[in-house]
Amino acid sequence: MGFLVLRITSPFEKGDGGGFLKERKNALKLETRDFGQVEIDETRVITMPAGMPGFPGLGRFIILEREETRPFLWYQCVDDPGLAFVIINPNLFRPDYLVDLGAALRDMSWRDDKEEDLLVYVIVNASEGVPEKITANLIGPIVINTSKKEAAQLVITGSPYSHKQLVFQSS
Repeated sequence: MGFLVLRITSPFEKGDGGGFLKERKNALKLETRDFGQVEIDETRVITMPAGMPGFPGLGRFIILEREETRPFLWYQCVDDPGLAFVIINPNLFRPDYLVDLGAALRDMSWRDDKEEDLLVYVIVNASEGVPEKITANLIGPIVINTSKKEAAQLVITGSPYSHKQLVFQSS
């Protein structure tokens, strides 16, 4: 995952508590709901030029990781520190999952980029206390262009996938 993942060794330290976003050189301090205060390198921020559907005006995110919740990651909003989505690589639980990345390359003006530069994640809906009921939205993947540090949430229509795909299938 390279530049996209920020490993947090002490996710619950609060720091000085003065404001939710401070700039220092190339670092941003972000006071988050789930991680407390984190310092991130602003060059790791992913922008969503079209924004996240349903969340107007929020277009900057970073991927955070907690050791204890792997393989789940957090798509933390930089513009609103109270907003974070749990995400996962869909191929970890659905190896046959495919997305037409050519459309994303075209629609986002990423024509000069390669599909290898794109990472695909899906948003997870947790079921508190019942892991067997955790679902993922396979018809709304987030595609991240690692070379441009841009992302888009695709909306897939006419697909065999579901917006409530069980992550943990019983064998």
